[in-house]
Amino acid sequence: MKTYTPELPENADQNWIVVDAANIPLGRLATLVASRIRGKHRPDFTPNMILGDFVIVLNASQVTLTGKKMDQKLYSRYSGYQGGLKQETARSLIARAPERVIEHAVFGMLPKGRQGRAMHSHLKVYPGEQHPHSAQKPTKLETN
Repeated sequence: MKTYTPELPENADQNWIVVDAANIPLGRLATLVASRIRGKHRPDFTPNMILGDFVIVLNASQVTLTGKKMDQKLYSRYSGYQGGLKQETARSLIARAPERVIEHAVFGMLPKGRQGRAMHSHLKVYPGEQHPHSAQKPTKLETN
């Protein structure tokens, strides 16, 4: 029996989705967004093709973390030099750059390698209500 391998459709419609992150836990938001970007919601999902949607996340500054994670979760970056390790709590990172918290959570759920790096451009995160993608006619995704 031959294995079915789908062809890349010429008219692969990649929709634009808007997600409101206000008062949604970070992990639930990240899994929803990562599966949409990856294309796992489609019946023709194929792991080696990028058929997922473009996702716009609004109100990134209002995302919530459960428990004591706001003060105990640390985000680290390292410059490569001695003493160059910088650590920051989730509360201070959300206050300074709220889009980075969501990007970090979503990118950690995407595949590593060339295909995962190509999916990074499918995520657009904004700290407030406004976004410059109204020409793409995005549809609102209900999160319950």
